[in-house]
Amino acid sequence: MSIDLQFQGKYNCAVCRTRCNSTSKSAYIFQDDVLLSAEAEDWLTGRLSSSLAVQVRKTIAEAHGLPDLELVQNERVVARIEVKAQGRAFMLVQKLLPHADLRPYETVALNLSDLERYIRHYRKEQLPTFVVWRVKRPCLGEGYWGQHIEALDHILKCYGLRRRFRRRSTTSDYVDGQHKGVTVNYHFSLQELVPLEQIEIALRAL
Repeated sequence: MSIDLQFQGKYNCAVCRTRCNSTSKSAYIFQDDVLLSAEAEDWLTGRLSSSLAVQVRKTIAEAHGLPDLELVQNERVVARIEVKAQGRAFMLVQKLLPHADLRPYETVALNLSDLERYIRHYRKEQLPTFVVWRVKRPCLGEGYWGQHIEALDHILKCYGLRRRFRRRSTTSDYVDGQHKGVTVNYHFSLQELVPLEQIEIALRAL
């Protein structure tokens, strides 16, 4: 379930035969994004429940903005995991974020406000916290990659606004009159993340 990114030359968007559409997406269907993330969350819950000697459950206190999953040992939360699903590549990343050091095939995104909130929670609780992305693209196939929130915080400090992008809102962002769509994202490279197997090793050591 991991993506081989050892050889960057293997992935060249300019000559890719299954090239992602470079036209900006005109509709961001909130419920579709929720469904994809929920599927990834369910899969990861089952995977970690089987591979780790801890209970993996969905976070009850979602109202407090905590990550999706919590790992529990002896009735105590020992780690947290946020789960994201990424399909469509950010094909214009080099044009729109020219100083981000990112290429379309490798780019994943996270709501900036979520990222900042998880960093604050981590600093307060000091519980190991990971963000895991389910990535599925024509050139890469499908895999689960992630990183500890400390490493993501370091990247945020290193690049600052160079990896932040705000898109325009569309009518599809609104659900029952409320704006639900994510319009401000922060971006990371898959090459800054680690495969799920390495995250499992770190969690076993807790």
